[in-house]
Amino acid sequence: MFDLVADVERYPEFLPLCEALSVRSRKERDDKTLLIADMTVGYKAIRETFTSQVLLKPAELAIDVKYLDGPFKYLTNEWQFEPHGDSGCEVCFYIDYEFKSRMLGALMGSMFDRAFRMFAEAFESRAREIYGDVAVS
Repeated sequence: MFDLVADVERYPEFLPLCEALSVRSRKERDDKTLLIADMTVGYKAIRETFTSQVLLKPAELAIDVKYLDGPFKYLTNEWQFEPHGDSGCEVCFYIDYEFKSRMLGALMGSMFDRAFRMFAEAFESRAREIYGDVAVS
């Protein structure tokens, strides 16, 4: 699952609302990879692009995302992958964000909450597609 989430370039293939994702830079050091990536999300006539710093830590089975630029005041998300049984894992995901503009927050806030639920479902579907029948909890 770590590899699936870490493969950010493939997000437009399966994540709803994700129209584009480009990696500006990639640096590897001490078994960690630091990406700077731009992600464009769209819903009807609204398009927003934001830039994030993504730290891939495979030895820790963790991914930390730090917001750099775009329509948010702040956005942080963290992924932690905990082995579960012989071939499974439990995925812990945390996200916290606030839009810069109250108007954009009012317009996009509830849609963004739904989008994150849709993202979770899309990752689960993608995992089933790649890894076969997986239990989701």
